[in-house]
Amino acid sequence: MEVLRDKADLEFLLDLKRDGPMVLVPTMGALHEGHLSLVELGNGLGPVVVSIFVNPTQFGPNEDFESYPRVLENDLDLLGSLDVAAVFAPDVSLMYGDGVGVKVHPGSRSTGLCGEDRPGHFAGVLTVVAKLFGLIQPDIAIFGRKDAQQCLVIDQMVHDLAMPVSLVDGPTLREPDGLAMSSRNRYLDQEQRDRAGCLVKSLRAGRTLLEQGERNPAVLKAIMEKELAPADEILYAEVRRVPDMEIFPSVSGRVLLAVSARVGVTRLIDNFVLEINGDEIREGFLLGTVSC
Repeated sequence: MEVLRDKADLEFLLDLKRDGPMVLVPTMGALHEGHLSLVELGNGLGPVVVSIFVNPTQFGPNEDFESYPRVLENDLDLLGSLDVAAVFAPDVSLMYGDGVGVKVHPGSRSTGLCGEDRPGHFAGVLTVVAKLFGLIQPDIAIFGRKDAQQCLVIDQMVHDLAMPVSLVDGPTLREPDGLAMSSRNRYLDQEQRDRAGCLVKSLRAGRTLLEQGERNPAVLKAIMEKELAPADEILYAEVRRVPDMEIFPSVSGRVLLAVSARVGVTRLIDNFVLEINGDEIREGFLLGTVSC
């Protein structure tokens, strides 16, 4: 496994493309089993490159950029046990040497949810993803479905700017108690972890209503918000259409149930992506499958 730190090191990637489509798994490090599952998903598509970069432009002024866990050596140990061709771990000076003069403006899918709760967040995400795509030039990029709105905002950028990369979303992995795996879970003490279970309970309540035939998004939103009561602050509970993130008049087709809440000082997100076909409700995907 090669560790690439600067632009000259990226010449190593030219050889990878001869072995099949090159796959990028972008991360901010502090890796967990959810990240590793994305790497394993990529292994079936081509040689995998994992990027590790804590991107300053996607953090707000009162967010956790300074305290965000940076454990590169541990991350490399975890990736060393997998089939990873290279890790790209640039310094901030490489990614933003003279500051940020140009940013990518997010499209309509950034409206509401995290886009409302975190002003400027998605511009920072799109800017760093565009930089990574330009530097690494992957054929395929894999993102975690837990960050559903992020996946769809990136998908809109790739489509609208005609970027030559296919996107795949990997399913959310969960702890035994149902909590979605996240690098920020380490901020929670045991009492907070117990209360954080309200996020997945909220989503399950929404799905149960859908299975019972409810199609009114206001009713779904109300029950989801009710289940989030143990959190210290409810940030949102939303029902949106996939992929355009529009609000439903009546729920049908592919749907995103999305929740966010603060437990202690930790901001958590979770979602279900569901396919509705008559009375049948099943798990869906956001972007693409491994067959793409």
